[in-house]
Amino acid sequence: MRAAVVTAFGGPEVVEVVEIDVPEPGAGQIRIKVAAAALNPVDAGVRVGVFGGAGERLGLGWDVAGTVDAVGVGAGWAVGDQVVALSYGPVKSLGTHADYVVVDADAVALAPASIDAVHAATLPLNALAAAQALDLLALEAGQSLLVTGAAGAVGGYAVQLAVHRGLSVTALARDADEALVRSLGAGSFVSGEVAPGSVDAVLDAAIVGDAALEWVRDGGGFVAVIPHTEPASVRGVRTAAVEVSADGARLAELVALVDEGVLTARVADTFALADVVKAHARLAEGGVRGRLVLVP
Repeated sequence: MRAAVVTAFGGPEVVEVVEIDVPEPGAGQIRIKVAAAALNPVDAGVRVGVFGGAGERLGLGWDVAGTVDAVGVGAGWAVGDQVVALSYGPVKSLGTHADYVVVDADAVALAPASIDAVHAATLPLNALAAAQALDLLALEAGQSLLVTGAAGAVGGYAVQLAVHRGLSVTALARDADEALVRSLGAGSFVSGEVAPGSVDAVLDAAIVGDAALEWVRDGGGFVAVIPHTEPASVRGVRTAAVEVSADGARLAELVALVDEGVLTARVADTFALADVVKAHARLAEGGVRGRLVLVP
């Protein structure tokens, strides 16, 4: 089968599509025949060596939508199930940018019924990151939240989930994205300066850092969506960063919200797996709204 990997660090050109053996699921695992797999910034991070692994063959891809193809002992899924899953980990020999991938059964949920596999593939990593970041903030209905990078994939899901929880959401994005983030439910929009201490919490999807911390009231909350990027606490503001975790039960809840129309899966463009270098090049250009998705 084919898989996208890197064996040296660098630009988009270092990504290779290689032939490897089809993986076999172990106990508590399933194999998925990949129908679609999103390309995320974390894949670019793996490609350039942010997470290490020099000298190894590193598989790319975290998100997957597809069909259960083989089942390990005790996995609890059936061949033919249409599923989505998160294949966690930046340093792994095989990711979801492949014809087949093996994942732990408890990282899997039934796929949304209301959208196709290409759109479903944008859900696991980004929606889980947004939901788990909101969990860390632990805000109550009526409290105010500012989401940076609100037009991005994680930020967009965060806006919709926060509105669904009854929060008063301000979206920080470029002027050109105002209509987009308001369509996601943001009640307020800013593209520049924010008044100090004006919100109960910030969900920092754009990794603004210290400047965004100043926008939080004393004793409020701040969560970044990339591990170890949160600023030091000041004025009693709780600061943290989410380390996304694979959680099939939580993913099933997010799938239900897609089918209820609460969450909108956004696809910017699709690429064949054979064109993965072109997909990485497009991601590197920036300005992508929604996710780029690879289709084997």
